[in-house]
Amino acid sequence: MNLFSFANTHPIVPYIRESDFAVRSAYYLPFRKLLDYLFIYIQKGELTIIADGTTYVLEEGQFCLLQPGTVHDLQAFTHNTTPFAHMDFFFHADREKSFPTKPGQIDVHSFQHLMQPRLNDFEGLSIPVLLAPSKPYLYRNLLMDMIESWLEPNPLSKLKAQAIALQLLHHIIQDHYNPANLRSRHPHDLDWIPSYFSFHLAETLSIEDLAKRTNLSTSRFRTVFRERYGVPPHQFLINLRLDHAKELLSSTTYSIAKIAEFCGFSDVSHFTNRFRSSTGLSPGVFRGK
Repeated sequence: MNLFSFANTHPIVPYIRESDFAVRSAYYLPFRKLLDYLFIYIQKGELTIIADGTTYVLEEGQFCLLQPGTVHDLQAFTHNTTPFAHMDFFFHADREKSFPTKPGQIDVHSFQHLMQPRLNDFEGLSIPVLLAPSKPYLYRNLLMDMIESWLEPNPLSKLKAQAIALQLLHHIIQDHYNPANLRSRHPHDLDWIPSYFSFHLAETLSIEDLAKRTNLSTSRFRTVFRERYGVPPHQFLINLRLDHAKELLSSTTYSIAKIAEFCGFSDVSHFTNRFRSSTGLSPGVFRGK
């Protein structure tokens, strides 16, 4: 998937959800899964992060970016200062309903529709947790100015903060974009499928577009996909939609019509038929069990 094509229909409009100059003593925040992006700068001290099973020890002057869907914890053993920002990069109509997840909050299926796309799911982008800025002072100055502006109560300062966030994102992408990666994906590497399908759960996915991502013909893509996942791409997507629907039925009070919409079904009737075929129960009966 090409970031710049994607941005034509999903505008890049940074939205700062929470931001501050965090000054703390030693602390530990247990594992959680993110819905949005978390940008952290180590101004003083150290910060240890375990992100998706990998341990990172960040020192003064370093930056990290945790992307949506990342399961991580945060631990500092001494006094530290870590300016940070929780933000969306892509516009979402319900962005004000999203939130920084709480420590210990791993299961976010009920909020999957609020999860931001991951930058690393776009061709040519491979952004590490520990960022590699070409001009660290520029990252630092932009972040500090952004946070200071966002904390001001007046609307113009908020607007300034949003504009700075866009500059910061531009530099992150510029520093980590490699067109050579467009050709580096192995044709049979389909590890990206589950997360990609989950992020686009409510959308119509094209076999032709999916095949292009792997440099395969559509017929070959279907074959390789079935060999890897045991079902055709369309059925794999339906299964994910149904699993998400079960989570929403069990843990939210959303109407069945709204759940059908969130999970990408064309209407309630289509959703009900698919759900009954899979579980033997209607959505209403499943919810009432």
